[in-house]
Amino acid sequence: MSSQPKLSATKLEASGGRTLKLNEFKGKPVVVYFYPRDNTPGCTKQGQGFRDHYADFQAAGCEIIGVSRDTAASHDKFAAKHEFPFPLLADTDEKLCKEFDVIKEKNMYGKKVMGIERSTFLFDAKGKLVREWRKVRVPGHVEEVLAAVRELG
Repeated sequence: MSSQPKLSATKLEASGGRTLKLNEFKGKPVVVYFYPRDNTPGCTKQGQGFRDHYADFQAAGCEIIGVSRDTAASHDKFAAKHEFPFPLLADTDEKLCKEFDVIKEKNMYGKKVMGIERSTFLFDAKGKLVREWRKVRVPGHVEEVLAAVRELG
């Protein structure tokens, strides 16, 4: 990848009928996590992990943003069903996915497809990328991200 991911000015539809840009969150630490699809087992567990620790992230002054290629309408249902208190961005044209270089070739039931590689990025309050996790495995991941946020303290 030629350039480092940043808090982008790309405007996207989000859950809750909002339109957001990542650079709106500058001034506080922010976790941006990319996941393959709404309402799939791993993505649901990951979102629930961030939800269950949301108060801890907030106590550390940190915001959480989820991103997938699903539509805002899909995100609204997913967020409502699982009571996610953070926004989910609808990157239907893959602009943000490409900026963060998370579209990768994957093997789905023996077929090669292009999809989102589960990835998480942590930015400090100045908008500087301080940590990134690629090829994320869900168990224990949210706790690892929270520990990294607390280290920013």
